[in-house]
Amino acid sequence: MILGRDGVISRRGIRPRTPEQWEALPGALEAIARMNHAGFRVVVATNQPRLARPGFNIEDLNGIHAKLHRQLAEKGGHIDAFFFCPHDEKARCDCRKPRPGLLHEISERLRMSVEGVPMVGSYLGDIQAARAAGAKPVYLRAGGSSGRGLSAEHLQGVAVFDDLPGFASALIAESDPVEEAV
Repeated sequence: MILGRDGVISRRGIRPRTPEQWEALPGALEAIARMNHAGFRVVVATNQPRLARPGFNIEDLNGIHAKLHRQLAEKGGHIDAFFFCPHDEKARCDCRKPRPGLLHEISERLRMSVEGVPMVGSYLGDIQAARAAGAKPVYLRAGGSSGRGLSAEHLQGVAVFDDLPGFASALIAESDPVEEAV
């Protein structure tokens, strides 16, 4: 399972610079814990262009992710790894979503294919990166992007959910068929 961070776990558009400023979306941490308990590995793929600018550094990002880890552990869950692109838009790197490089890195580092793996995101770049890497794009409406820049064509063949708890419920129900009574 590959999750975007902003708009999936935390609100999109709010760019925290410190752990104190970072906040999870309602129910997101519980949803990750439920997916963990159902046997799913969870990694995060996030663009972090502020690392390419003054005023934000890797220690700040690590502090935010440490807070996320702590709060998630309190809910009984965990994230296996964080993958991030540290470049801004001008760099034209391959790892910045919508390009697939970050997903290819996940595949290489975890020694597993991302083919068909759900990539849950809240903006067009997540959908494009998932498609380019062969992952299964999933779009969340409630992440704060309000569907900006998305058309019906962009969402064709994309699973759409209101939020991460809704996606987690559907995923777990799909993977855990109810046993038939004899």
